[in-house]
Amino acid sequence: MTGSSRVVAINKVDGNQIKPTDDTVAVEEPLEIQLVSAAAAGAAAKSISITMRTPGNDAELALGFLFTEGIIGAREQVISVRQVGAGDSATGLKNTVRVEIDAAVDLDLGKLERHFYTTSSCGVCGKTSLDALRVAGQSSLAQHSVRFGPQVLAALPDRVREQQPLFSATGGLHAAALFGPDGEIVVVREDVGRHNATDKVIGSRLQEGRLPAHGYGIFVSGRASFELMQKALVAGIPLLAAVGAPSSLAVEMALDFDMTLVGFLRNGTFNIYATPERVA
Repeated sequence: MTGSSRVVAINKVDGNQIKPTDDTVAVEEPLEIQLVSAAAAGAAAKSISITMRTPGNDAELALGFLFTEGIIGAREQVISVRQVGAGDSATGLKNTVRVEIDAAVDLDLGKLERHFYTTSSCGVCGKTSLDALRVAGQSSLAQHSVRFGPQVLAALPDRVREQQPLFSATGGLHAAALFGPDGEIVVVREDVGRHNATDKVIGSRLQEGRLPAHGYGIFVSGRASFELMQKALVAGIPLLAAVGAPSSLAVEMALDFDMTLVGFLRNGTFNIYATPERVA
């Protein structure tokens, strides 16, 4: 047992033979994100989100989530990030992260209503979702003209896979990676959820004071959803490349905010759904 993976007993079937053996699976555990303001001395922390995640880089996940949801805007607004509570009796994992925010920050938890746009069944139309981003102060990324060569993009799946030890062990994790125009992989994070992996990447850059990330692209395994595009936009990342297909709202958002959206990035080919000028 490790924090991110676990060995389980299985029965492997090969033709007519069944053989007991072991397999390694990705750990999936709930993470509660709590928020407390330094302005309210002695106040109880407020639980704002519970997400199923793969343990590891939990502070980055919490910070990335708070940043992309518009609750915080800079690393300097965060006083502390720490795991709290008793560890799980079986695993020792602590599944609660508490973030203390500077007293000067106006905590508008109403911004978290955007979080409920994340599922395709939420019933919120595309126009409302895009308008919510404009109201939150997001604007076009057209002025950021960083360019990425086609060969740089085509090589991303293999280059990121080389930095996915947990996927190699389990076959059950998504990845997100920040990369430069020369193809350099800056940071890779893995998680059972694509959104969590993306938040971990963005949270890592926030911790280092390196947002917005106008000179970079972000790679995600799986499909390109509206929420992943939203996270890239808030982080100032002008290009998102996905192994899978984009949704219609992801394409609309890329067009509206002058972002470059690449989909079906596999086997050396890909489709450009918006703003092809950044693909040199």
